[in-house]
Amino acid sequence: MAFRGFGGFATSGLIGAAILWSFATTDVELSRLMSAGPRIADFVGRMFPPDPTVMAEIKKGSAETLRIAILGTLGAVILSVPLGILASETMVSPAVFRSIRTLLAFIRAIPLILVAMLMVGAVGLGPLPGIIAVAFHATGMLAKFYAEAIDGVSRAPIAALESAGAGPLVRLRYAIWPQMAPVVARDTIFRFELNLRESLILGIVGAGGIGFYIQTYVRSFQYDKAASVTIAVVVMVIAIEAINVALRRRFT
Repeated sequence: MAFRGFGGFATSGLIGAAILWSFATTDVELSRLMSAGPRIADFVGRMFPPDPTVMAEIKKGSAETLRIAILGTLGAVILSVPLGILASETMVSPAVFRSIRTLLAFIRAIPLILVAMLMVGAVGLGPLPGIIAVAFHATGMLAKFYAEAIDGVSRAPIAALESAGAGPLVRLRYAIWPQMAPVVARDTIFRFELNLRESLILGIVGAGGIGFYIQTYVRSFQYDKAASVTIAVVVMVIAIEAINVALRRRFT
């Protein structure tokens, strides 16, 4: 008990020290924040009223963003199914699942924007590099979720099939999948929502989507048009989130 109490005290001390160190070594000045208020107000003032003449661009960019998110999520699911199985300690040997989990951690560590920039350089501008970047980046998380879903199921049905001589794929199909299906559906829907949010900014590096128009209008000082696109993005995110909440309730 004493050791646990000391451990909690030490952890709290480390967190407090990290916060104090961050404040002490960061150039955070209240005066700078106060002086930024008028500039922010001026910037926001230039955005109103929003310009409704960019509706065609909004529709085109929104559709492209949605396609990037859908196809990127599909690609991630296709890649994550075998990788999730290979990353599960229930299905494979320790040497295999540890290697695959290391690979997935490496994928998650690479920023999405960096992947998108590399893909733009490799395949050119447009939605294709965005789709590849989203699929690659999402696989690192989604395969990990799938592996954890496999490892989190009850062992009794697996042991029963194993004692009857069933192979790994049979155990996966009849003992593991019925238990993990709701978790997989929930995690996949959550990842799609995250992919959509990330797809909104890929246009900044030329990887397609509605973010391209935000970048274009802001750089050309057409803030009223940027405001219209921003409002469309907010509406899209709220709508997708509402749909995803309904779907998660359906599958859980």
